[in-house]
Amino acid sequence: MPARLYFTDSDEANALIASDPMALLVGFALDQQVTVQKAFMGPLVIQQRLGSLDAAALADADLEAVFREKPAVHRFPAKMAQRVHDLAVHVGDEYDGHAERVWDGADSTQLRANISGLPGFGEMKVKALSAVLAKRFGVKAANALVPPHPTLGDVDSARALADYQAAKREHKAQWSKMKA
Repeated sequence: MPARLYFTDSDEANALIASDPMALLVGFALDQQVTVQKAFMGPLVIQQRLGSLDAAALADADLEAVFREKPAVHRFPAKMAQRVHDLAVHVGDEYDGHAERVWDGADSTQLRANISGLPGFGEMKVKALSAVLAKRFGVKAANALVPPHPTLGDVDSARALADYQAAKREHKAQWSKMKA
């Protein structure tokens, strides 16, 4: 397990998402229509406001109030509070509250199904989370799910995050031109 993931400007947030599987899943759940830094800062902010990232605590909390407190956890606080709630309920129901069970002991087929089954996790998040699990956590079953293009799994420093984001912007610009 890495000591930290370099997805934010906060050493504390980076350490949290590396050490707490639920924090990692919450960060990925929030990684939509905000910067990577904002999304992965979310778990720390939620933990500070709620006192816990335990799946049961998240499932039982009024997350919308937690998300709306200034500064808001996400630009869409109600929708993302519901998504994190649904994620917490799912982790509680399917994995007895242990987020790491999403990947522990799974083969690549089961891992894909487990990640795809998480609320708000489509194909892009399956690939991105798999890349992080394979490249940063050494989860062998995730190797088969890693896409050929750069992902957050390739980010191993603050500089690598900046490079990844620049490459992603370029890729999106080229993809938009091809669609037009």
